[in-house]
Amino acid sequence: MQRFATVLSLLVISCARAPEPAPVDPVTPEPASTPEPIAAAEPEPEPEPEPEPEPEPPAPSLSNGAPIAACEHEVANMACIPGGSFIVGSDDGPDNARPAHPVELQTFYMDVYEVTYKEYKDCFRSGTCPKGGPFYLDFNRKHQPITGVTWFGARTYCEAMGKHLPTEAQWEAAARGPQGDAYPWGNEPATCSNAVIRDGRGRSCGVTKKGTEEWKGRPFIVGSRAKSRYGLYDMAGNNWEYVADWMSEDFAACGEACLGVDPKGPCNGEDTCEGHGEKIVKGGSWYWRADKATGFYRRPQPPNNRPFHHFGFRCAASVEEAAALDGKPRPDNAPYEGMPNPDAKLGR
Repeated sequence: MQRFATVLSLLVISCARAPEPAPVDPVTPEPASTPEPIAAAEPEPEPEPEPEPEPEPPAPSLSNGAPIAACEHEVANMACIPGGSFIVGSDDGPDNARPAHPVELQTFYMDVYEVTYKEYKDCFRSGTCPKGGPFYLDFNRKHQPITGVTWFGARTYCEAMGKHLPTEAQWEAAARGPQGDAYPWGNEPATCSNAVIRDGRGRSCGVTKKGTEEWKGRPFIVGSRAKSRYGLYDMAGNNWEYVADWMSEDFAACGEACLGVDPKGPCNGEDTCEGHGEKIVKGGSWYWRADKATGFYRRPQPPNNRPFHHFGFRCAASVEEAAALDGKPRPDNAPYEGMPNPDAKLGR
């Protein structure tokens, strides 16, 4: 009993003396670190809009809507005349050349030289071309212009070469340009320095021909004077040149047939034309003074060349004809740039 009491006392004492727990300092938790804000990526700049392409300029065309063809063919001894608007006739010229009026032409090609004696005679000898002049002495040099042919012979030759006899509008455009100048070089009158004409010394710039009637003179070898507009020779002087059209009293009488796009004159150039019996020659010659050498002067002549005159011609080609001739070599009988020309120093 006593033993139990002793144990109990010890337990009470032990409980009474149990130490209090040591105070604990409160721990202040470190604040959670706030993550740095992520900068938003700058938006990619909007690409500049592509500029609108410049609209293609409209292709040049004639009033009938046909595009004007480019000068893209290379034809031996021919020059390209770009299509467009031209002036035909003159209010200051002879009555039959009035009034001046606009026409439109598709691009075409024109012979650089007048057709020569040798070229035409070779066509005759082949059986293709009809017989034709010349009938004067001293007119038969290889590269003199052929003279004394008929209009029919001129047309036949051009067609045999894959070309055509130029219309009056085409011939004037090639001689006068789009501004309608009086001469192939501008508006300065013809003299013997730029054309083979009659001056104060006489016909052919004072150069006589061989044989009888030497005073009548003769045409010079083609290209004896400097080339002029479009690189053509002898569009003024040297020799009259046939064109395709029938002659009309004047352009007013011709009316619509001489207007518009690619006009062909009375009866549209058909072989027969009621009320019209003469064709036209252009350009003057060695025989006449400067006033006949203008681009607008018109001289009538029956197509059979009766009464006979020493007229010649050159040929033209449409774009389609030029395409067929493109790249063909110059014939051996044809004149050429830089050929010997003893007439070039005469009569200046």
